[in-house]
Amino acid sequence: MTAHPASPNTVLANALTSVEDVLAPRIHAAKPDRITFGVGTQINGAPHIGTSLVQALTFAAAARTRDRYGLPVAVGFGALDNAPYEIAIDPSTGHRYQRAYAQAIGEQGISAQVDELYRPLFEALSAATGVTYRVETYSDQQRSEDYRRTWLRLLPRIDACRWWLAPSTGVPHVRVPCLEPDCGWAEKHAERTRVVMEGRDGAQVYAHCLHHGPYSEIIGPGRGAYLDLATLYRNLVKELALSTDSSTLHVMVKGGDWVFGSHLVDGAFQAAGLTQGQLPVRLFCPQIVTDTGAKLSKSSIREGRSSLPDGTEPWMLDTRLWSGSLAEYAERLLALSEVLFSDPRHFFRSYSAAEMGRVMATAGSSTSA
Repeated sequence: MTAHPASPNTVLANALTSVEDVLAPRIHAAKPDRITFGVGTQINGAPHIGTSLVQALTFAAAARTRDRYGLPVAVGFGALDNAPYEIAIDPSTGHRYQRAYAQAIGEQGISAQVDELYRPLFEALSAATGVTYRVETYSDQQRSEDYRRTWLRLLPRIDACRWWLAPSTGVPHVRVPCLEPDCGWAEKHAERTRVVMEGRDGAQVYAHCLHHGPYSEIIGPGRGAYLDLATLYRNLVKELALSTDSSTLHVMVKGGDWVFGSHLVDGAFQAAGLTQGQLPVRLFCPQIVTDTGAKLSKSSIREGRSSLPDGTEPWMLDTRLWSGSLAEYAERLLALSEVLFSDPRHFFRSYSAAEMGRVMATAGSSTSA
């Protein structure tokens, strides 16, 4: 038996010798002093195999790029604590409200969750690859001056971007959770939220709380409440803020399910006036799918909308159930990464959960030669 999968050729794989060749055009054009590989995930419970795989591939990609180009590299982990913690429906309007993890369990709770569920694997991957990393929560990101100035700078151009960011409605969602103590609820789809510019350095946000009715807040570079943007909008602002750093090339590492959404984000970039050379660099990782071809999803299985695929082990849905040590788990992931990076045909494709488990079990073993 071989660890290497039987992967068909594709247009992209046929154009590459190595996976990291997809980064070469921007590395040669930008001539950066360093490269940061950014990977993020929603902090909404224990990670599954798809999350761990993308994280391991991020460290492996950083190490391969460092060795090839001789540039300093690092990994930035974005802990998305704005993921919904609970959802409620306003019976009078039918509007959905959400309370995010950041508001529900607070910064100390988020820090504890990151330390328990994510940091140990990052420590092991960092030690094995020699690639340093840092953790930044979305709460940290949205309060930073760069992020808020970028959002304010984008507001006058939002009309040009809005159909890219919200193709169904043309209204990109801005959520500012209720300011009352111990509340933090916000309209999920921001139906009654309005944003009005207040000069160059501020915007007044008008919103409506499930429990406390109308409220408003001024958002500025160094002031204002929690600024929560819908996914595509958030990525546009984050990546736009990073584009001003000419000395560091920022590579966004994402799961394969992000391919389609990134087309819209890039459309918004161009609508806002950026050129091709200013668009973010992205590396899309293999996606783990079910027997039907759908993304392996804990929530879909938990809610009964999808069955547990054949060959799926319990640890694949909750990596804490891995039978060995964390060091062994990191070693298996990096051995798997080596297989996927060995040929672009193996990297730019999807895998069933059963096939991913098989390759991971045999990668690096004596039977894989």
